[in-house]
Amino acid sequence: MAPHFILMKKLFFIMVLLGSISVNAQSIDKYFESIRNNTAGLIAFFSAMPKGGDLHNHFSGSIYAETYISYVVQKDYFIDTSNLKVDTFKNNSDCLRFSQLEKMKILPAVKQRLIQKWSVKDYNGVSYPSDLQFFETFSGFGIANNSFRSIETGLLELKQRAQRENVTYIETMFTSIPCDNTKSIDAGYNNILENAQGRFDEAYTATTLEQLYQQIEELNVKSCAANFNSSLESLHNRLKIDDSTFTMRYQNYVTRVVPPVDVFKALVLAFESANSCPLIVGVNIVAPENNETSMRDYWLHMQMFRFCHSKYPNVKYSMHAGELTLGLVKPEELTWHITAAVRTAGANRIGHGVDMPYETKCYDLLKFMAKTNTAIEINLYSNEFILKVKEDQHPFNMYKEFNVPIVICTDDAGVLRSNLIQQYVLLAKRYKNVTYRDIKKYVYNSIEYSFIKEPAIKKKLKEQLTSRFEHFEKEVLSAHQ
Repeated sequence: MAPHFILMKKLFFIMVLLGSISVNAQSIDKYFESIRNNTAGLIAFFSAMPKGGDLHNHFSGSIYAETYISYVVQKDYFIDTSNLKVDTFKNNSDCLRFSQLEKMKILPAVKQRLIQKWSVKDYNGVSYPSDLQFFETFSGFGIANNSFRSIETGLLELKQRAQRENVTYIETMFTSIPCDNTKSIDAGYNNILENAQGRFDEAYTATTLEQLYQQIEELNVKSCAANFNSSLESLHNRLKIDDSTFTMRYQNYVTRVVPPVDVFKALVLAFESANSCPLIVGVNIVAPENNETSMRDYWLHMQMFRFCHSKYPNVKYSMHAGELTLGLVKPEELTWHITAAVRTAGANRIGHGVDMPYETKCYDLLKFMAKTNTAIEINLYSNEFILKVKEDQHPFNMYKEFNVPIVICTDDAGVLRSNLIQQYVLLAKRYKNVTYRDIKKYVYNSIEYSFIKEPAIKKKLKEQLTSRFEHFEKEVLSAHQ
């Protein structure tokens, strides 16, 4: 057979293949647009669609209240029927054991009240501030989340729900690290750091943090980090969290509402832990950004992250930044939080980023995030519930316009009574300029911008996505021919 004929034959088959791909791509795009205003159709579509990873996921807030309630009922804890506070001991005459409630035949009613207390279920939008309704749930179910058995149950619940929803990766904000070794650190450093912050004195702050760091190192915090890592690895492997269809990794976090020295001690521990364990892939900072202490010490926290990065340059971190809106804080406080997290602290990803339109020189900041591949974790329903920011008030389209890498996330699916499917439904319905191809890109971003340390695992997850998308698209087109 003549060589030119063989070449032409190969080109012909390539053109046929490309034509088939193009037709399929155009067909799936067309079908997606046909259901854009059909909520039930979108739910079915996104339920079946592979969704990659959920990168902004709080472990404790992602467990549904029913799971926590089942645990405290099984343990037969006490509950104060006047305020629904659950404890292991009896505080007053209003406290009854759950077994007593069952005998009185009022346990089902109390369970329903607890679900409303430990989540946003049935919230009417007016009787209580929405941000407080959200954040106060954590102290309520904390007694259940702090137990080892409950943590096991929670991890398996997250995995099983993810698999049912075609989510193949979760990067969850798991916990902070306990360490009694650092209790002897002089609390007088709090005043020193706060005074340095009052002057915005970066050099003096760095010097003070170095002194603190040396003291923390002398107190053998590495042993605390090593013990924590060993326990987590044992738990992860014993529960067989990773398998051929699912992967989970963890972020350590620090709480931003405690004194500066406590934040810094916890941050060093978090970085030390993440630096030496493949399962712990990053660090984060949590708690309400509009809290009085969070606002007062925000600049100082950014300096701490920058300092820790200088000590642990290989550790990645995402930061809650810009989870604010007009009215929640003073207008001038909306102008710099994302900028500080990105430019000063050097965050690899940003969580929420809702106040972007208010940031000083926001266009330059968006260009910088795009240039440095600083991804934005978009949490649509969370922002709607907590901040009352949605649709064109949300800066989603600004991030899209400037090509900032976007990932779609849940935040706290249990507290919000939500899931990743709902986030994609909201995305499709609210932003008509978002195409199916855009959505597919966001899904791939959830793996590309994950903090997974093992290249082989990241490669495997991407390859699985490609295979799953091919199967999904064929199934959708076949079902609607």
